[in-house]
Amino acid sequence: MMRQYELVERVKRYNPRADEALLNRAYVYAMLAHGTQKRASGDPYFSHPLEVAAILTDLKLDDATIVAALLHDTIEDTAATKDDIREKFGPAIAELVDGLTKLKKLDLVSKQAVQAENLRKLLLAITSDVRVLLVKLADRLHNMRTLHYVPPAKRTRIGQETLDIYAPLAGRMGMHDMREELEDLSFRQINPEAYEALDQRLSRQRDAVARVVEEIETQLTRKLAGEGISAEVTGRLKKPYSIYRKMERKAVSFEQLSDVVAFRILVDTIADCYRAVGIIHTTWPAVPQRFKDYISTPKGNDYRSLHTTVIGPESQRVEMQIRTRQMHEVNEYGIAAHALYKDGDADAAHALESRAYAWLRRTVDMLAHGDNPEEFLEHTKLELFSDQVYCFTPKGRLIALPRKANCIDFAYAVHTDIGNQCSRARINGVERPLVTELQNGDEVEIITDAAATPSPAWESIVVTGRARSAIRRATRAATRNQYLELGRRIVQQLFARAGKPFSDETVKQGLKRLARSSIDDVFWAVGRDEIPADDVLKAVHPDFKSEVPLGPKPTAEWFGVGKDTSLKFQVPETEGAIPIRGINSDLPVTISREGGAVPGDRIVGILTPGEGITIYPIQSPALAAFDNEPERWLDVRWDIDEALRTRYPARIAVKSRNAPGSLAAVTQVIADNDGNIDNLRMQRSAADYTNVVIDLEVWDLKHLNAIIAGIRDLPISAEAGRVFE
Repeated sequence: MMRQYELVERVKRYNPRADEALLNRAYVYAMLAHGTQKRASGDPYFSHPLEVAAILTDLKLDDATIVAALLHDTIEDTAATKDDIREKFGPAIAELVDGLTKLKKLDLVSKQAVQAENLRKLLLAITSDVRVLLVKLADRLHNMRTLHYVPPAKRTRIGQETLDIYAPLAGRMGMHDMREELEDLSFRQINPEAYEALDQRLSRQRDAVARVVEEIETQLTRKLAGEGISAEVTGRLKKPYSIYRKMERKAVSFEQLSDVVAFRILVDTIADCYRAVGIIHTTWPAVPQRFKDYISTPKGNDYRSLHTTVIGPESQRVEMQIRTRQMHEVNEYGIAAHALYKDGDADAAHALESRAYAWLRRTVDMLAHGDNPEEFLEHTKLELFSDQVYCFTPKGRLIALPRKANCIDFAYAVHTDIGNQCSRARINGVERPLVTELQNGDEVEIITDAAATPSPAWESIVVTGRARSAIRRATRAATRNQYLELGRRIVQQLFARAGKPFSDETVKQGLKRLARSSIDDVFWAVGRDEIPADDVLKAVHPDFKSEVPLGPKPTAEWFGVGKDTSLKFQVPETEGAIPIRGINSDLPVTISREGGAVPGDRIVGILTPGEGITIYPIQSPALAAFDNEPERWLDVRWDIDEALRTRYPARIAVKSRNAPGSLAAVTQVIADNDGNIDNLRMQRSAADYTNVVIDLEVWDLKHLNAIIAGIRDLPISAEAGRVFE
């Protein structure tokens, strides 16, 4: 176990101004607080916070973080309180320890909703002070190193939690060495057989690889020095989990893997990085399409380096990573490399410029918009594990996205409003579909339309959590607005029929009786058929007595048509009728599946709870099912915008002679008249005839009649007409 003076010396090696008295006081306080407590290994419990502190000294963190590491279990596992910590070590350290105490209670491998909510709490805690995450990661790393003392079932659970959450978080924060160790330790517990098999194969290769490593290190160091480049060249075998993941991703065996050796070349300047690549490529053949420039376009976690793969000695594929020493420090320590956590007097803004910290802020911003826990968990895990593609706006702004992202993801990454209004996209100057998958280096221009709204279908197309969350919010808002507008029109129409003035102020008078907090809530509930429109009128005018029915009566066949069976439906009055613009209107409208409806048809609307209005032609037999529900009938009319060309569904039936080419002749008429066939069914009705039922998409009734007339003119056509069932 590390002694008190050894811990102080470790800190003072990188921070000569360290507060020695503070470190000593924390050491003694934690040791006495934990007293005789033991870990599963039998070691004194105090050895754990001490090892956590030691891990953080390797990251060269500030005094407050080291002290918090020493104290991180005291509130949870000893008699110490937050007030005690505040009194002895100050409010800042007390808040850090309290944050860590709360995180200790989280169980991230649990039922999905609980796991998601715990992940929310974790991210919210670490964004208030990211040092909480640094201590938590160090705590998890030491627990993983000693996990073999824990019962097997618990090992698997903790290993899965580490692989799912903590290792990706370390990677997102740019702490690559810690991520690799957490992944390997987790892999060892979750899949011990695969780990042992890979470890044994790597061990057998170690001697052979050692010769290649030594040869490349010597040769490359000499060549770089000859060009005036001071370089540190080190080679190593890749880690078991890294190899396992590549085998799974590429679906290959261990023997088929070619690049299990990686070299790191550290130089002084960025110019030296690019010069070194030239020397490497002139020394060994480069593997095509394996060069990656993360210096000019850093990863989202601040990782910067040049990557290339060459065919080295003994035809061994070798990966080379070239970076400056300063880049290496950030790459290995991530957000911990920023000055805020090394020097208490440093400007916090320096750390907040970190791309890794920006990711945290974006993720927490997503929390604020109220997605449900399971959705948040799905999105956050996607963001944690995603590889990235780098694209540019026309003004040169770099946008980092997960691989397989498309133009819609890009639009939302630029700004939520851009995403909500995007209508078209140009990639490298060429107009492309919004669903086009983006590639590294693409310049993407999003063309917006103030009248555009996101399609609900986009939610299944995008890959980023940010885009999916924004689309879902916009869809919910649009749906609410549709029901709200529908409810307003229904109430307005009812007031007009009753001869009562309508205004928002008038409806407000009935809010208490309706038990609603706002008139928008009232209209929304009416639109969803949760409140009858009559109730709104009665709430505003309790004494109102209608001398005539406000709604259609079942006995009146609605429209005022009597029982005389010789009469047909009469055309409803259009004055006061709700205007319908079709399936893309600002109301929640669907067209009946029983034969459809097209502009030019005389139509009625049936209000369906929770769904909106279903439109039927007045001659549709399906309307008979609603005879006993007059409160669901709405007076509606078409209100078509000629500038917005929209097709509508209709169904026709054709009885044709059984002759070669008869179906082709029918479909040719439809095509010649610019109709679109959505579905087609055929049934033999007699030896010489076949019945064909065709679901069409047409512009309006005139268009539909032209198609029917064209089919009737065919020699093979016996009958043709519209059907509604």
